[in-house]
Amino acid sequence: MDEALRKPEKDFSAQTDAQLPIAEKTAKSGALVDALESLAPLEKLTRNGADTASNTRILVANVTLCYAAGDWKLLGERVVLLSKKHGLLKPAVTKMIQEAMALLDKAPNMATKLELIETLRTVTDGKIFVEVERARLTRTLSKIREDEGKIAEACDILQELQVETFGSMEKREKTEFILDQMRLSLAKNDHSRAQITSRKISTKFFEDPQQHDLKIRFYEQMIQLSTHESNHLNTCKYFRHIYDTPRIKENEKEWLRVLQNVVFFIILSPYDNEQSDLIHRIYEDSNLEKTPLLKDLVKCFITNELMRWPKIEEIYGPTLKATNVFDKSEAGQKRLKALHERVIEHNVRVIAKYYTRISVKRLTQLLDLSAKDAEEFLSKLVVSKTIYAKMDRPAGVINFVPRKNPNVVLNEWSSNISQLLGLISKTTHLIAKEEMVASITESKN
Repeated sequence: MDEALRKPEKDFSAQTDAQLPIAEKTAKSGALVDALESLAPLEKLTRNGADTASNTRILVANVTLCYAAGDWKLLGERVVLLSKKHGLLKPAVTKMIQEAMALLDKAPNMATKLELIETLRTVTDGKIFVEVERARLTRTLSKIREDEGKIAEACDILQELQVETFGSMEKREKTEFILDQMRLSLAKNDHSRAQITSRKISTKFFEDPQQHDLKIRFYEQMIQLSTHESNHLNTCKYFRHIYDTPRIKENEKEWLRVLQNVVFFIILSPYDNEQSDLIHRIYEDSNLEKTPLLKDLVKCFITNELMRWPKIEEIYGPTLKATNVFDKSEAGQKRLKALHERVIEHNVRVIAKYYTRISVKRLTQLLDLSAKDAEEFLSKLVVSKTIYAKMDRPAGVINFVPRKNPNVVLNEWSSNISQLLGLISKTTHLIAKEEMVASITESKN
């Protein structure tokens, strides 16, 4: 039976009411140790008698008397002593630890605070009934180390916790802990750990409107992770999740900023079926009408027409370079180069769509590239199976039409012959019909 619900064998509330004021008076006179010792027999009686309410009051009194006397070292010692008693009452110990935690911010200096935190963490170690309190203490210690600039140590401290297994912790608090673990891992540049930690959060939790602040925090950290890995398609998806959040949609300045990033990262994503589907859905967004320049940029990538890079730079360059996505930083210049590659790849796909054969010289003119660079981009798209192409280097010709299998050729030939014979039969029938109608008309005349 839960100890909080267990019926006390004996009620010691009267003795407790009488003894506590005496102990307080003794402590105020300067005899703190005597005051605490005077409570020890009654503490044992209440513990053995399973009087949780009275035992809790006595344990909390031990903490408050030490605090009132300013004896922080003795406070820690009493907490350790009382938490090791045989047959301890878990709700009483939990309340005592909570009371000691509440005094952390009142510690006279940082050294005292850290000593008390370590004492409480030692007391709570391995005790499931105070796992939440231990987690909060660990988070406080991690925050202190972070404020001191010891990011790696703060991260290691917080990573000790496996809060996803804590049954007594609320879902929101669990998520906040995991988000802090992710944030510190990213600050430590441990992106692999951040990726693993992110999988502990179920995105279904963010469907609740009350959790949308955590949703935004989560996807902002996922954006940092995917940006580091240059996974532009995932970055676009994460910005889309933020964009679809009601509180973002209500703020025009915010949704405009997020939508701009959605557009930039979708056009930076390498072409495949998923990217093609997503860019068409983004193009249909009604809010894109309010930003004509972005809409025109997306339209360039979904229209089967060639784009000249110098023209793209001239029209969209100033707008792109004014953002933090394509700024003058190393990452920004890398993304600008990736955008140039996406434009070239788009042009190669368009050429493959309209040409069956093309000379290398003509291809280089259309792509504004050297023969070597044009061949490199062509090879990439062939390897990724985006297009089919075969190059005859001596002749300087590229063939975009795949060679057909002999069985396919025979089947097409057979189908064509069947269609031809069908047309001949139909034509013969119509001619015979016309001749019959003509002969009947003549006989009547």
